[in-house]
Amino acid sequence: MRAPASAGVRAGATRALALAAVFAGVGLLPWYSGRDPALTVLRARSAEQEPTPEALAAIRADLGLDAGPVALLADRASGLLRGDLGTSWVSGTDVLPSVTAGLQVSLGLMGAALAVALAVAAALVAPVLVRGRGTSGMVAAMLAAVPEFLLATVLLVVGGVWLGWFPTAGWKGPVHLVLPAVALGVPAGGLLGRLAADALPAVLDERWAELWRAAGVTRARVAGGALRRVLPPLVPQFGLVVVGLTGGAVAVETIFAVPGIGRTALGAARSQDLPLLQGAVLALLLLGLLVGGAAALVRHRLLGPGLRDAGLTLPAPRPPRVGPAVPVVLAVLLLGMIGWGLLRDPYAVDTATRLAPPSSSHPLGTDGLGRDVLARLGHGAAATVGTAAAVCALGFLPALALGFVPNVAAGVSDIANALPPVIVGILVAAAYGPGTGGAALAVALVSWPPLAAHAAALVQEVRASRFLSAQRAIGAGPWWVLTRHVLPSVAGPVARHALLRLPGTALALASLGFLGLGAQPPAPEWGLLLDESRAYVERAPWAALAPAAALAVLAALAVSAAAYGASARTTRAARTARTARKVPSRVR
Repeated sequence: MRAPASAGVRAGATRALALAAVFAGVGLLPWYSGRDPALTVLRARSAEQEPTPEALAAIRADLGLDAGPVALLADRASGLLRGDLGTSWVSGTDVLPSVTAGLQVSLGLMGAALAVALAVAAALVAPVLVRGRGTSGMVAAMLAAVPEFLLATVLLVVGGVWLGWFPTAGWKGPVHLVLPAVALGVPAGGLLGRLAADALPAVLDERWAELWRAAGVTRARVAGGALRRVLPPLVPQFGLVVVGLTGGAVAVETIFAVPGIGRTALGAARSQDLPLLQGAVLALLLLGLLVGGAAALVRHRLLGPGLRDAGLTLPAPRPPRVGPAVPVVLAVLLLGMIGWGLLRDPYAVDTATRLAPPSSSHPLGTDGLGRDVLARLGHGAAATVGTAAAVCALGFLPALALGFVPNVAAGVSDIANALPPVIVGILVAAAYGPGTGGAALAVALVSWPPLAAHAAALVQEVRASRFLSAQRAIGAGPWWVLTRHVLPSVAGPVARHALLRLPGTALALASLGFLGLGAQPPAPEWGLLLDESRAYVERAPWAALAPAAALAVLAALAVSAAAYGASARTTRAARTARTARKVPSRVR
């Protein structure tokens, strides 16, 4: 029992340290932002009051800013230990009721969005269960790559304005849930459906499934057994999605004026209302820890005694067969569009042709200033796709390494995943200013937990497999086991996962640009393109559809390239095995 106890202590220590670091980072926001918090609070309290030295001095004295950051942090920490979240610097009300109300709204929205996500995931998984073989996954990838804020805008215009079926803003009843829940749930369902559909074909080929089918077991029971078999590695991802739907819905909450915890934190950060910001962030962090712990317990329960007794059997990978033509065609399409755009001027303004539809002179139309959309799309690819690729590549190796020390990674992963990229983006922007580099750093700081959770789950299951137990029994050393069996079994799936997250990373960067925390106008960044096109999406939908379509093609390219690579490796391994069986024994 010593090892589990010490592991629990280490995990608890990392969680405590991560919590303290985030708490201190948020509390020091006024000092490294370079902005006078007294002036910001004064503007938030009353935009008409003159910022006289006397008024600013009174606010500093009232907030205790003159005592310095250390004293302020100590005071906030002591209040937190007493269960007191403090009083809002702007409204003067207690923080706890505001945080509780925002969290309740976000949890309700999360529940509705999760129901939509599970429905979408079920629709994507059903063909695999029926046919018993995988799909290319491009539909799921495209759904996962749909910008939530763009989908929210389209739903608001179509369902709220044109058809009038649903309210466009506010939070007064279940009917207000529909549009924001769909906007959040569809991309999340695409991600969950893709992960499950990837794992199911290999499970359906296992011996137990063949025996069940031969014994006349119903297809529904076989499907249920297969789903239970693939759930353990997916449970951590499911937990991450739950937390992301709660705290990461800032853009959707902003569009629909939903008073959720993410929007509360964003408003507090902009007004430098430290008590409210710290309370909102603390609530999100505690939620992340709770969901992460629950996911670990569920996964352990699903694996059962096989995990403890090293008796797990791992399904052989069976990626869908994707020929090289699919990724090549998609790459040519995307690169051709980008290359064509690079030959054009993305900054040329022609107000006479503003919001012009696609034509021979402007193949993708023009935006609100008459700028060529194709040119801005092509020039923005480097800022969006290139940065996203760098973030994914940099996140892969640390996530893979942390997968081998799950007790250390678990706490930090839960904390990092519970932080919305927007909040991290605000903190980074406060220190370095808004821009592409700051947005990339913010996304990198919170994008590795899904990869680390995936790696940790795979490492644990591979180490507990019967095959490795047999290898150790015949004298295989730790280095041999690590380099010949564990790493190859883990690195490939995690690398494909990182590649599959490329569109999502690009989408996160676009979201920060959409909120003004990334690249700044007039830069032709895809997030800015989507933000600028929202105002006239009814009159000129092509301006919004162009970057959205580019993200969808990028997602399809990432999925097809990952599937082709995995399929090619599996084919080579099978060919090598067949060749080895044909070699006469005396030659061997």
